[in-house]
Amino acid sequence: MQKRVQEDKQSLRQPESFWHDHTRLLTLALPMILANITTPLLGLVDTAVLGHMSAPAMLAGAAVGALILTQIYWVCGFLRMSSTGLSAQARGHKDATLSSAKVLWQTLAVASILGLCLLVLQEPILTAGLALASPSDAVAVHLTEYYQVRVWGAPAAMLNLALIGYLVGQQKTRTVMVIQIVGNLVNAGLDITFVFGLSMSVAGVALASIIAEYAMAFMALYVALKQVRGISPEASWFNRAARKILMKLNTDMLLRNLALQACLAFLTIQGVRFGEMPAAVNAILLQFFVLIALGLDGVAYAVEALVGEAKGANNAAEIKRRTYQGLFWSSLFAIGYSAIFFFGGHGIISLLTEHQNIVNAAVTYLPLMVILPLLAHWCFLYDGVFVGLTKSSSMRDTMIISAIAVYFPVWFLTQSLGNVSLWYALLAFLLARGITLGWSFERLSKRNALCNS
Repeated sequence: MQKRVQEDKQSLRQPESFWHDHTRLLTLALPMILANITTPLLGLVDTAVLGHMSAPAMLAGAAVGALILTQIYWVCGFLRMSSTGLSAQARGHKDATLSSAKVLWQTLAVASILGLCLLVLQEPILTAGLALASPSDAVAVHLTEYYQVRVWGAPAAMLNLALIGYLVGQQKTRTVMVIQIVGNLVNAGLDITFVFGLSMSVAGVALASIIAEYAMAFMALYVALKQVRGISPEASWFNRAARKILMKLNTDMLLRNLALQACLAFLTIQGVRFGEMPAAVNAILLQFFVLIALGLDGVAYAVEALVGEAKGANNAAEIKRRTYQGLFWSSLFAIGYSAIFFFGGHGIISLLTEHQNIVNAAVTYLPLMVILPLLAHWCFLYDGVFVGLTKSSSMRDTMIISAIAVYFPVWFLTQSLGNVSLWYALLAFLLARGITLGWSFERLSKRNALCNS
C-alpha cells in the first residue's frame, strides 16, 4: 500500500496527457453512476412486489414506512460526506495507512452511536411519522408492521453511510459499485422469496431490506479493514483533536442537510396545498431531479476523492486542476441531460404516469426541466469539491443563505402564479448554491487557503 501511495503522490506532481488525466476522474465517476442507477431500479422492484399484494393499503403503508426511515437516513448523509473527505485527505497524507485507519475507526464509532440511537428512539420516531402522515387505519397497520421490522436495519444503514464514504475517499468506487449492486440484488431476490414464496407480506419486504443492508455493511467492512491492515482503533478513538474536527464536520453538514430538506419538503407540502393535480405533477417532476443526480453525483464523488487526496498532499494547484476538470465533465453531463429532456421529456413523463391529464399538466413544465441540469450541475460539483476539502462551514453557510435569501423569497414573490412558483424558487435556489459555493472556492484560492484545515 505504501508503494501505491508513493506512486499516487508522484502522479500529483507530474503532468499527464489530457486523456489519461481525465480518464482517472472518469474511472472513479462511472462506477458510482452505475451504482446510483441500481437504487431507483430496486425501488421499482419493491413497488412491483408490494403492488401485487391483495390490498392497496399494504403498498401505501410500506411506502410511507420506508419514507420515514429513508428521510432520516438522508439527513444522516453527513456521515458519508465527512467520511469521504477525511478518507481522501488521509490517502494523500505522508503516513497514509495510519491516517486512513484513524478516519475509519472514528467514523465507524459515530455511525454505530447513531444507529443505536435510532433503535432507542424508534417508538417516538414512529409516533411522529404517523402524526405527520395521518394515514387511514388500514394503512397505519401496515405502516407500523413494516417500520417495526425495517428499523432494526438502522445500525447497518448508518455503518453503510460511513463505510461507503470511506471507500469512495480511498478511490475504491468500483468496489462500492459491486457492493451496492450485490446488496440490491439480494434485496430484490429476498423480496420475491419472502413475499411470494413464504407469504410474509409487508414484513417480508422489510426483512429483505434489513438483510441486504447488513450484507452490504459486512462486505464494505471487510474491504475497509483490508485497507488499514488491522491497525488498532485505540490510537484514533481517543484522539480528542481528531474527534473535535469530526464532530464539527458532522454538525455543519447535518445543518446543511436540514436546510436542503426543508426546501424540498416545502415544495412537496405546498404542492399538496395547491391541490391534488399540482401535487401529482410535482411528484413526476421531482423524478427529473432524481435522474440528473444519477450522473452529476457520480462526477461529484470522483471530485471528492481527487480533491481530498490533493489536499492531504498539500497541493493547492492539484485541487484547482481537479475542480476545473470536474466542472468540464459536469457541464457535459448537464448539456446531455438538457438535450434528453428537450427531445424526450414528454416520453419520460408518459412513462411515469398513464393519466393523460397529469401528463398534459406536467408537459407545460418541460422548459424548466430543460434548464434544471444547466443550473444545478454547479452546486452538485462544488458540493463534491467542498466535501473533499472538508470545508463544512462553507457548505453549511451557503446552503442556509441560499434557502433563506433566495428560495423562500422567490417563492413568496411569485406565489400568485400557483404551483410553478415552487419550481422557480427551486431553480433560483440551485443556481444560488452554485454561485455562492463557486465564489467561496475562488475566494479560498485567492487567499491561498485551499489546503488550510
